[in-house]
Amino acid sequence: MDGGAAAGLPVLGALVALGLLLRAAWALGHAVWTHLLAERGRGAELASFGAWAVVTGATSGIGRAYAHELAKRGLNVVLISRSLQKLKQVAAEIEEQHGQSTRVIEADFTQGSEIYDSIQTALQGLEIGILVNNVGMTFSTEPMNFLDIPNIDKTLSDIVNCNMLSVAKMTRIVLPQMLSRKKGVIINLSSEVGRQPHPVATVYSATKRFVDFFSRGLEAEYHSQGILVQSVLPLFVSTNMTNNIIPNHYIKTAEDFAREALNTVGISSRTSGCLSHSMQSFIYELLCPEWFRLSSLGLQCTLALWRKLKTRMPSLKQE
Repeated sequence: MDGGAAAGLPVLGALVALGLLLRAAWALGHAVWTHLLAERGRGAELASFGAWAVVTGATSGIGRAYAHELAKRGLNVVLISRSLQKLKQVAAEIEEQHGQSTRVIEADFTQGSEIYDSIQTALQGLEIGILVNNVGMTFSTEPMNFLDIPNIDKTLSDIVNCNMLSVAKMTRIVLPQMLSRKKGVIINLSSEVGRQPHPVATVYSATKRFVDFFSRGLEAEYHSQGILVQSVLPLFVSTNMTNNIIPNHYIKTAEDFAREALNTVGISSRTSGCLSHSMQSFIYELLCPEWFRLSSLGLQCTLALWRKLKTRMPSLKQE
């Protein structure tokens, strides 16, 4: 290497560092600006998209919180979940607390394609302005390799049906009537672990990656026709799925999360949902880039984190 080339290396290094710094500053600034606008009420007027909202996985956690928040903002709500008793309970709460109409549909989203004909029939004739694809499941708090998944054949079928097929099928049912009116909102709940591969949570991470990619592609296809599609990628929220982990500055209650996330509709098509989670996502990506998470050291760090969380989240369930 000649002297001129060697002398240029520090300049090249400085330019690369500057580029990375500018990229990080842009990402952080965009996240903060999004949530500042949301707090100032610059998001979409959700009730203007249609009279009804449809929420899957609506009897607990984030789904229940979205249902309540949408009703609070003036929408009637269709609640879809697998427990009819819990559906009726949440429906009664919404009607009593917010004065909005409700309908309930009992459906187990792990069952596959056969459940959707009855759902489509039940939704016919409703002016659906908002669809929240929230239903999701995982199968263990234990970090495990792919072939160590318990009852693997059934588990794989269940999680693919619940986390992935439900999003595509519900969108297929609701989107045509949104297009006929040239307005609608589809909100798909992904996860922070859907941003990058996560070894020892490979299947769950991959299903949430599908939700994120599906949302982003759909947004590009239909935004010009009046349809807003939002991918929501939360970190920890205190729900049954996280064993009601104690909320703090980093862990949101479902109610606070749903309120803040809905404020971002019309401002951002891809969001962590709240400022706290956006900041955590930014720091996590900065300190634990993909190459590190996929390395042996990164895997050891992941296993250590799972062990620390295990005592606080002993069971994970479908919501």
